[in-house]
Amino acid sequence: MLAALEELKSAACAAQAVLSVALDTAERDRQAAAGVPARRRGLGVAAQVGLARRESPHRGQALLGAAKVWTTEMPHTFAALREGRLSEYRAMILVAETACLEVEDRAEVDRLLCADPASLEGVGTRQLGALARGHAARLDPGAMVRRARRAETERRVTIRPAPDTMCYLSALVPMKVGIAAFAALKTSADLARTTDGGDPRGHGQIMADTLIERITGLTHPDEVPLTVNLVLSDTTLLGAGHDPAHLHTPGATDSPVPAQIARELIAAGLDANAVWLRRLYSDPGGRLVAMTSQQRFHPDALATFLRLRDQGLCRTPYCGAPIRHIDHVTPAVSGGTTDADNGQGLCEACNHAKEAPGWTQTITPDTACHTVQTVTPTGHRYASHAPPPPTPARPTPAAPTELEVRTEAVAPEPDRPVVDLAFARLLAQHSPLEYGKHAA
Repeated sequence: MLAALEELKSAACAAQAVLSVALDTAERDRQAAAGVPARRRGLGVAAQVGLARRESPHRGQALLGAAKVWTTEMPHTFAALREGRLSEYRAMILVAETACLEVEDRAEVDRLLCADPASLEGVGTRQLGALARGHAARLDPGAMVRRARRAETERRVTIRPAPDTMCYLSALVPMKVGIAAFAALKTSADLARTTDGGDPRGHGQIMADTLIERITGLTHPDEVPLTVNLVLSDTTLLGAGHDPAHLHTPGATDSPVPAQIARELIAAGLDANAVWLRRLYSDPGGRLVAMTSQQRFHPDALATFLRLRDQGLCRTPYCGAPIRHIDHVTPAVSGGTTDADNGQGLCEACNHAKEAPGWTQTITPDTACHTVQTVTPTGHRYASHAPPPPTPARPTPAAPTELEVRTEAVAPEPDRPVVDLAFARLLAQHSPLEYGKHAA
């Protein structure tokens, strides 16, 4: 039964590939009839594929591209997928490994690997990729060299959240450079473990600490100057609650941070005099304090607010990419305002996709959180909800206490922002916290 279901999954993926290609053809024809220039036809199709399959637009683009290749250039691979002899993932590996080849050479690799049903028996995923690369290098060595040269130009450094308040700092570099960097870090760790009585840290810890020290020049992480864009409730900040905070990471999606870790992060930064804290609060209805602007382009403060409200994550359902663009839900040319309600964070691909003909977005009013309704050219509807902010101490208004009456009786200072006055009154309602070094 397990084997039969696996074959059924592959056959279903083949059927989805055929439908994806048909959707692409239909959308291109519709856009051509609408007068869209040839170079822009097909915009938004991959996003529709991703939404329908509950995948990100980037994944939708990869699936659509693979479907086109299977149905036009790699018939044996597609037959193996349809018959259940090859999974979708493994079939996409063959597409990726032959992407640099001419159509004739790609077809030859397709025939060598998938024409004979017995050729795939017992072949692992890594082995299959290696076989495809080997055939490609033999058929067109020049193409493989050009591919390697082009790959060197795509070197970059990325960051993404990891579990337990950690993150992955990754560098894509040429192999010889990466090996040299790793060897240097390993040598430093070996020396630290064997000299001066031995460093008590683990081998991996020493390598990680050495990397950060050599990049930043700082020997202790608490010395790093930073602005903590920390969205948290009053109960979390003042030590009485356990709702997680959300830590904004530039270039990546936000990370949930346990309440105690958030308090310790703030306390350690204050101890080192190396932290600026930007406070964002939830109102009693559960919405973050909003801001507005008369400008067409979102000013820096409003853009920062929207990134924090959306927790650094593209608002397109299933996307998961970091926010790159701050977008108007109702376009400015259509009278849309530049404010928090009409703003959303999108990745670059999703922002471009929604500009294709037939896409519309509207704000759904009277909802507990900011909600955007997207309608695709096929008429399908998808709702995007802003992540809920941390819960405030009192979700509903209550009768004022004697302490509140006393604090309200104090005349407000005209030069102090309203949010700071509210924060001062909030502090007056709780017992003060003593922040010790590295502890809340």
